[in-house]
Amino acid sequence: MIMSDTLRVGVLGLTHDHIWGEAEALSKCEETKIVAAADPNTPLTDRFAEQFSCPTYASADALLESESVDAVYVFGSNREGAELAIEALGRGLHVVIEKPMAADLDGANRMVAAAKESGAQLIVNWPFNWWPQLQKALDLALSGEIGEVIGVTYRSAHAGPAELGCSEYFCDWLYDAQRNGAGAMMDYCCYGSVLAAALMGMPESVVGMSGGQVKTHLSVEDSGVIAMKYAKGMATATASWTQIGDMTSYYTGIYGTTGTLWVEPYGDGKLYWATNDKKMGEAVEVPAAPNWLTNSATHLAEVAKRGREPWLLNQSGYSRDAQEILEAGIRSAKSGEQVALPLR
Repeated sequence: MIMSDTLRVGVLGLTHDHIWGEAEALSKCEETKIVAAADPNTPLTDRFAEQFSCPTYASADALLESESVDAVYVFGSNREGAELAIEALGRGLHVVIEKPMAADLDGANRMVAAAKESGAQLIVNWPFNWWPQLQKALDLALSGEIGEVIGVTYRSAHAGPAELGCSEYFCDWLYDAQRNGAGAMMDYCCYGSVLAAALMGMPESVVGMSGGQVKTHLSVEDSGVIAMKYAKGMATATASWTQIGDMTSYYTGIYGTTGTLWVEPYGDGKLYWATNDKKMGEAVEVPAAPNWLTNSATHLAEVAKRGREPWLLNQSGYSRDAQEILEAGIRSAKSGEQVALPLR
């Protein structure tokens, strides 16, 4: 356990646009300090150095050889990120990596194995982790307040990375099946997959389907659905890079044998609970999140300095299981056949 007052954090990779918000959280957390950042793209390292007043390097190896750090944030492509995480874990460093954690199941498995061998923490950052209403909903569902969970649904959708204003560096690898792992399905079906894994366990089988291509200039799918079959119930994860507006996007449905939970998105969203007596549901009072569950930086500090287990969805095991669901769904979409789990 690290006992120093301040965790020294290095940032490996800047091509994932989510890094800017996460680095801001690191800079504001009293228990973390950004030591340096590394990326081969000079415009990105120049921006980072100016914004966070720290040295930068052209490679992760250069940073890790030159700087003393306790942990790293990994925000490159899904494939590159897995390799960087494995290297950092091999050095005994705690790792915070952006969802879905890897480009494929093999990468996820190797990351989990590296963390187990090193004893360092492998924390997966899911942006919706820090919504108090989702935290409350998961607590209610897992404590049995809606009976046995028999269904989960989540739709992630927007007009597309470029249309949303994502940087050229981010789009470059999101649109590359090798570096991303797929297209919209990897980027956005991951959310529903991790929710299903955490709330219902691993499905018996998966059916995946990619939509008829709308954006014909892309070499990866621009929409898709993964349906998960359980011994009792089912779950769905939907992804789209072709939706205009945010209506229907980022809402979570959790269905139990005695109740239903409906979670609105973003930090100001509400939570509703329906029962047989209150079929249209009523709002649930949602307390403010505790400090360690407000962002990735406060969470890292709590886990690394005080030995607390990572919060539910941050745990690498559920992200690894989501990766298997994703891989099965992508295989199914390509073959047109139902895919049984566990994967061979």
